[in-house]
Amino acid sequence: MSEQYKDIIDLPHHRSDKHPHMSSYERAAQFSPFAALTGFDDEIDEAARLTDCRPELTEDELNSLDAAIQRISELDKPLIAVTYFVPDVNKSGGAYRVYTGNLRFLDFGEGKLKFVDDTAIPLDDVVDVRVIDDTTFHDK
Repeated sequence: MSEQYKDIIDLPHHRSDKHPHMSSYERAAQFSPFAALTGFDDEIDEAARLTDCRPELTEDELNSLDAAIQRISELDKPLIAVTYFVPDVNKSGGAYRVYTGNLRFLDFGEGKLKFVDDTAIPLDDVVDVRVIDDTTFHDK
């Protein structure tokens, strides 16, 4: 131990008469980092978020998709699984989603698949359609 502090080393810890004693938590909080750049972490997270590219279907894939759409249009409210692309609102690209439901009808005027639960999926975003059950749909 250094000789220059020998005279004060055993003295009791000072307690202020004017300020209340701080807990260790409160003392640590004084030195914790603060958010100088509010929202910067959100921007970094958004930049790091990955998106998929919009698919470019080949001629064979387009023909297969057209045949599947033609098939479901002839069925009475079939249960289908639709894989479709959802463009990202914040950056280029997007994500693939799969929706399963009973198709009510194909709205060629609006270019949408419309389902019995009022879900609508744009035909331009559809990548794949699979019929899960083609038996007649019955409302409960």
